[in-house]
Amino acid sequence: MDKTYTIGTRQFVLDQDKAEAAFAAKRIINGRQTMTFNLLPLKYQWAYDIYRIMKANHWEPEDIQMQKDVEQWRSNDISQNERWIIMMAIGYFSAAEGIVGDNIQHVVRELVTAPELKLVLGRHAHEENIHADSLLYMISSLGINPHECEAMFEQIPTIVRKNEFVTRHSNSLRRALDLTQVENKKILAKNIFVFGQCMEGTQFYGLFGMVLSLYRQNKFPGIGQMFRYTLRDESNHIEVFRNLFMDLVEENQEIWTPEFREELVDTMREAVSLEKEFIRDCLPVNAVGLSPEEFETYIDFIADRRLAGCGLPPINPGISNPLPWLAEMMDIRKEQNFFEGKVTDYQKASSLISGSDDDL
Repeated sequence: MDKTYTIGTRQFVLDQDKAEAAFAAKRIINGRQTMTFNLLPLKYQWAYDIYRIMKANHWEPEDIQMQKDVEQWRSNDISQNERWIIMMAIGYFSAAEGIVGDNIQHVVRELVTAPELKLVLGRHAHEENIHADSLLYMISSLGINPHECEAMFEQIPTIVRKNEFVTRHSNSLRRALDLTQVENKKILAKNIFVFGQCMEGTQFYGLFGMVLSLYRQNKFPGIGQMFRYTLRDESNHIEVFRNLFMDLVEENQEIWTPEFREELVDTMREAVSLEKEFIRDCLPVNAVGLSPEEFETYIDFIADRRLAGCGLPPINPGISNPLPWLAEMMDIRKEQNFFEGKVTDYQKASSLISGSDDDL
């Protein structure tokens, strides 16, 4: 039913049917093409809800004091193994975050068509910039030679293989693509699965655990806190890409074949194998009170959680979490503010999206 507004001598008629048709044409892909950014009415409510959580969780690296970290880095109290973990974390993440952000901006955000999806993906990319900036802040604070970080990223074979694994799923989409074709829909769905569930959702978690293990021992408190905030952000990123993946499948059921599901599980299996090799480089000997085997089991556990979240079968049915303390490390609903001594009330537990022990 049309609605007419009379303002003075003029009348303005709003076509209700046309407006409803525009809403009905919203899709993950192949939806209504428009240059406008009209969010309402929302079709993908989850995207806007997570966007608001992300915005409320905003943080800046410079807000976190690094004096204690610098003192420890310069002292003899830190072992060579512990320094190596920090170096590997900075060396890998300083560029890996950029790979994620680049894929969001130049692949996924370009291909989705609903404005609320572009909104949350824009925030996602912004948070990747913050994470990259936090690593620059760590490097400059500790006085690490930045060329060493670049060399680690480009010359350590396990890092190179991890990056090649994800970039090949990004590069294949950097061309004109007819997303009405089933095979191209699968390529995009696989990209979203790889970056959300395999990379950010699984391959990031080995080093997260190692750095936060140091943090539990009161080592590198500033770096540990930045990684806690990063981990909280990653929980939201994983959920954004999981929802995007599930809705893409729901709207394009023809891609959800047994063969495609098997391909995705095999892709996760490859991601896990690469991450285990990387873990052994990060932790070549038992250190920080943990062994490489524990982290490898943890990655198996995480991978199966990610698969289950996407409606896929586990690789290791019945596996349990060997590092339950990580759930506690993620719980930062109330955190002492580092530079002003205020208590900042962060979002309620739902801000972690997948923050429970079961979903780590």
